[in-house]
Amino acid sequence: MDVLLQAALEARGHAHAPFSHFLVGAAIEAADGRIYGGCNVENSSYGLTMCAERTAIFRAVAEGAKRFTRIAVVADTPQLTPPCGACRQVLWDLCGDLEVVLFNLAGASETFRLSDLLPRAFDATYLD
Repeated sequence: MDVLLQAALEARGHAHAPFSHFLVGAAIEAADGRIYGGCNVENSSYGLTMCAERTAIFRAVAEGAKRFTRIAVVADTPQLTPPCGACRQVLWDLCGDLEVVLFNLAGASETFRLSDLLPRAFDATYLD
């Protein structure tokens, strides 16, 4: 199995989802090959919950990574689970048009470009 997918699966095992029981793992690959995992962490006030994708990217940035090539997201759902809108926006701002690999525990997978999941993305170019 691809090391990125394995890291996402491992991260999923650390998810804290006592309310939804929806466990998600993500792993992001930096341009230098380092991989950073993240899981969703729920809070009883759902608005304070952090998604796996943002946990992974924030961890990578906190550890010094600046450029990224791809992210993998895994959940135990028959239909592959893409990043939510907030995660798509954060990924766009910090990673640009990276590759997004979705997969589930049954072994199904699909790969997208972030621009396919977030067409006409808002970014800093609109602020000039």
